[in-house]
Amino acid sequence: MHYTKMIEINDIRKSFGQLEVLKGITMNVERGEIVSIVGPSGAGKTTLLQIIGTLDRPDSGSVVIDGTDVSTLGDKRLSAFRGQNIGFIFQFHQLLPEFTATENIMMPALIAGRSRKEARQKADELLSFMGLSDRATHKPAQLSGGEKQRIAVARALVNNPAVVLADEPSGSLDSKNKQELHQLFFDLREKLGQTFVIVTHDEELASITDRTIHLRDGMIEI
Repeated sequence: MHYTKMIEINDIRKSFGQLEVLKGITMNVERGEIVSIVGPSGAGKTTLLQIIGTLDRPDSGSVVIDGTDVSTLGDKRLSAFRGQNIGFIFQFHQLLPEFTATENIMMPALIAGRSRKEARQKADELLSFMGLSDRATHKPAQLSGGEKQRIAVARALVNNPAVVLADEPSGSLDSKNKQELHQLFFDLREKLGQTFVIVTHDEELASITDRTIHLRDGMIEI
C-alpha cells in the first residue's frame, strides 16, 4: 500500500510550569494508518494527542497535518481547519443529554456551517453504517454504553475528517462492546480511508493496530 504522510510531528516540546511533559517528540503517521499510543499515566499521551488535534499548542516544534503546518495558523483559521480535518472521540462519549442521537451527530457539521439538510443526511448515513438507525430519535439516557460510544464515533466522522483522534475510546466499555468498537475503527478505515491515532491503556487494542508508539516520561521509547 502506498502511503503518504498524514501527520508529521517534529521535535514537539511542551511544559506546564516547571514540568516538562513532552521532551522532543518526533513521529510520522502515514495516510490510512491506525496507530496506538501507549504508556503509563503521566507519560504525556493526552497532551500529545491534544497538540496533534490542535486543541493545544506546543512550546516549540511543528505539527503538519495533510500538508498544512498548523503551527503557522492563527486561532480562527486553526479552528476552521480543526472542524474540517480532525474528528475527536473521548473516553466518556461527551454526548449532549438534551439532544437525540441524530442531533448529537449533526452538531459538528452545523458548527462547520453546513446546512441542516446536509448534516441530517450525513448523520442518517452514519447511523445506518453503525447499525443504529432505530436509535436515531433516542437521547443518550436511553442508549447503552456501546451505543453511546458508537454515536460519539459517528459524531467524530460527520465532517469527513482526514484524521480521527481517540483518547481511551474503549476505557468505559465492557469487553464485548470494546471488541465491537475496535473492529469499527478498522471497518471505517476500510470504507472511508480515515487515519486513526488512538491513546489507549488497552493492550488488546494496541496489539491489533498497525503500529504502537510507546511513550514514557515525555519521550518515545525506541
